[in-house]
Amino acid sequence: MTALPTLVIDFDSTIVRLEGLDELARLALASDPGRDKAIATIEGITRQGMEGTIGIDESLERRLKAVRIGRRHVEEVVKLLRRNISPSFKRLRSAIRRNADRIHVVSSGFREYVEPICVDLGMKAEHIHCNTFTWSKEGVVTGFDRKSSLAKPGGKAAIVRSLKLAKPVVAVGDGATDCEIRDHGAADEFVAYCENVERDSVVQRADRVVRSLDEVLWLFEMPGSPSFPKSRMVALLLENIHPDAAEALRQEGYRVEALSDALNEAELSRSIRGVSLLGIRSKTQVTAKALAGADRLLAVGCFCIGTEQVDLGAASDRGVAVFNAPYSNTRSVVELAIGEIVMLLRRATESSALLHQGTWRKSAAGCREVRGRTLGIVGYGHIGSQLSVLAEALGMQVLFFDLEERLALGNATKCDSLNELLGKADIVTLHVDGRASNRNLIGERQLKRMRQGSLLLNLSRGHIVDIDALARALRSGHIAGAAVDVFPEEPLSNKDPFLSPLRGIPNVILTPHVGGSTAEAQQSIGTFVAARLIEYVNAGNTGGAVNLPPIQLAGMPRAHRFLHLHRNQPGILAAINAILAKRKINILGQGLRTDERVGYVITDVNKTYDSDVIAELKAIPGTIRFRVLY
Repeated sequence: MTALPTLVIDFDSTIVRLEGLDELARLALASDPGRDKAIATIEGITRQGMEGTIGIDESLERRLKAVRIGRRHVEEVVKLLRRNISPSFKRLRSAIRRNADRIHVVSSGFREYVEPICVDLGMKAEHIHCNTFTWSKEGVVTGFDRKSSLAKPGGKAAIVRSLKLAKPVVAVGDGATDCEIRDHGAADEFVAYCENVERDSVVQRADRVVRSLDEVLWLFEMPGSPSFPKSRMVALLLENIHPDAAEALRQEGYRVEALSDALNEAELSRSIRGVSLLGIRSKTQVTAKALAGADRLLAVGCFCIGTEQVDLGAASDRGVAVFNAPYSNTRSVVELAIGEIVMLLRRATESSALLHQGTWRKSAAGCREVRGRTLGIVGYGHIGSQLSVLAEALGMQVLFFDLEERLALGNATKCDSLNELLGKADIVTLHVDGRASNRNLIGERQLKRMRQGSLLLNLSRGHIVDIDALARALRSGHIAGAAVDVFPEEPLSNKDPFLSPLRGIPNVILTPHVGGSTAEAQQSIGTFVAARLIEYVNAGNTGGAVNLPPIQLAGMPRAHRFLHLHRNQPGILAAINAILAKRKINILGQGLRTDERVGYVITDVNKTYDSDVIAELKAIPGTIRFRVLY
């Protein structure tokens, strides 16, 4: 269609997630002993009306006879419906206001609760067409205005015809009466709206099927429409990511697919096709080969601290942003480390294993207090420094070593070298990142430098410690105990076996990569990373991205936003601005940042541009990815 359409939108289960009259009945029946049976009857009548098996007049009459409704109940249902506005309508208030002249609400519901909600969203009161209640002097509903066309079969179509709306007219809703608007010649198209309810009988009659207001605006190229609707974008979450992340993405309108296991390279390469957002934890390896199958991927969210499981260079080359949660599970890892130090010093796991076998062995041999021990922390970042504070509070002396200059907290002492720390500490705990240079940071030579009878903890990365060398040091007695949470090779799922040379060695605590696996940490990580992904898609901002230059550019009202990711080469910004200047397009705001690999430009412009401008910007040599955001 070349002309912008007039949208005729249903209310119940479309603009709001609920059926207003049903919820009103539920409130009015709250103290009725036969409440459940009455509500089931009312909901059944509603379904019959929606599916077109009974007329709207019969549906309204039978429902209102089943319940006594007062003005207080109407006030309560308005509050309830305000809390249950469909997510995409809530999200797109500004677009609704911009298109208010082209939007009419035609509902078999009642003006007393429909109008307040629609006006709140920016729709015009005179464009809202509904039934109305009739009231007794005592403020009780006695029925409805039977003269209204909307109280009769075919009423929606009759109302729309009487309005003489500018064509084309598009009916949007989830019920058979919405489809009738087109069937009776009052609309050019019927769009089945399935954000909240999907009825097969209605979908089968539709010209198009949508799952959000974003899609409606996008399909008809209306002002405020997104460059691509979120309801057509897939977010694939792997490795049992916290449900809060999935819910946040669903609330934004994405289709979310969640799997509990990791995927290997071949599986990921197949599954990633058509995916816009990918969420992983530590086991899924996002390689260049896997990324080659990504035809729509915008961003990868690592719902963990590390990002070494992602080929960051390959992601940058494809214009895929990568985000992580560098701080969200800090406390959880620290608490596990403290607990394991206590358990190792007391040889508690050995005693527990013997008791489970039926052997009573009460002895203080080899058991020590935490107080007075020297803790050596390798890596004094967020986890290491917080561990330092808690360890000191327990009476430990703290040494630390880090390649970067770090401020010592409390009475912690910085060592000049790793060897110095290894030679002085009773317990060594590792909290370094997964960079390649840290592979086998603790090998045979380093283990020999550790004090006789000392302890080693690794809650950082599996390849940091030479596991075979550690097993030999433990069996020889040079190292008295160890706690290991991460391994060079880890099973992809809970169904796969765990193999390690550390199995069966006394005073060794093995945990299955659960340092950050607390309810609190996983919820925090899920919320944090999902928010970064949403911010990147919504605004193009790369704050927190680990592989793209960071830009945070505030949004401009009445602007379009262009995102241009390119290879870091001279002249790109000049080329962008030359194209805009040639077309006399005013720049309202702009930001450029580069790193050694890529450059990133965010540009806000006024509304006067055409598709040729987009083609020219995409054709600039060195362009990796170009997006029109809004």
